[in-house]
Amino acid sequence: MADVTTADTESSSTPLLASASVLLGALCLSVSAVLVKFAAVDAATTAMLRCAIAVPVLIPLAILEHTRRGGSSWRGAWWAIVAGVALGIDYAAWTAAIYHVGAGISTVLINVQVIVLPLLALLVDRERIATRFLVVLPLMLLGIGLVGGLWGTAPGGQALTGTLLGLLAGLGYGIYLFLARRATRQESGCLIRSLAWSTSSAAVTTTVIAPFSGGLHLADISARSWLLMGLLAVSGQVIAWLLVHYGSTRLAPTSTAALLLVQPVLALGLAALTLSEYPTPFQLTGAMMVVAAVAIANGLHNRLR
Repeated sequence: MADVTTADTESSSTPLLASASVLLGALCLSVSAVLVKFAAVDAATTAMLRCAIAVPVLIPLAILEHTRRGGSSWRGAWWAIVAGVALGIDYAAWTAAIYHVGAGISTVLINVQVIVLPLLALLVDRERIATRFLVVLPLMLLGIGLVGGLWGTAPGGQALTGTLLGLLAGLGYGIYLFLARRATRQESGCLIRSLAWSTSSAAVTTTVIAPFSGGLHLADISARSWLLMGLLAVSGQVIAWLLVHYGSTRLAPTSTAALLLVQPVLALGLAALTLSEYPTPFQLTGAMMVVAAVAIANGLHNRLR
């Protein structure tokens, strides 16, 4: 009887622990944009360093995982490497978007990745798209337009560029999540090793992209900026993704998506508090529309209870 009670307790605590893990990961991700602005390092260099600094942190953890769980196949590693290419494109575009539309708005824009996933599932895995997705798609597009100031609602002439970069980042983000899921399915016990392969691949990808977006500038980085880059790599790459991947493997995809919707809300709040980046009423309305459309498209409004 005691064994049954213990099993029931563990079973009931697993969703709570997994939810807390995803929430903490979302918090780490939401702080990333603020750290980028405080570091004041150019976008191309920031995107590369975020991954490159994280790799030495992940390697000993991956070796420890290998020692405890055994070897892994190259098939899972290959999926992780390809996923890392998409992640590198995401980071390169998103970091540049931060300097165009701000830390909070850029983080809202990349959440179109939740829309990208169903489309990839339809095209690649032939998974049916829910009708509600097609219904709210115009709302999503309208919200993105308001966020980006396509009708003159945002100050400055960089809004359109920043919006396009944010959408490109969201596309790369969605592809990364789709491919990372493939890698996890291939090697379910290789969470850290998969992240290490993806991060290494992303570091190479951002290095290759850098000459087309201003180049890498490592010589003039101050000690303070190096410290912030290290914090970004550890919190926004290592800790954040380990927490998100750990929780997401123990939750339904819709539950994970619902919890990750906290990320853009936190990013907007943190940007306002720490950077004095206050969105215009139109931008704030557009951001709320994007979040609401993502929630409805994934049926999250029925599951938040």
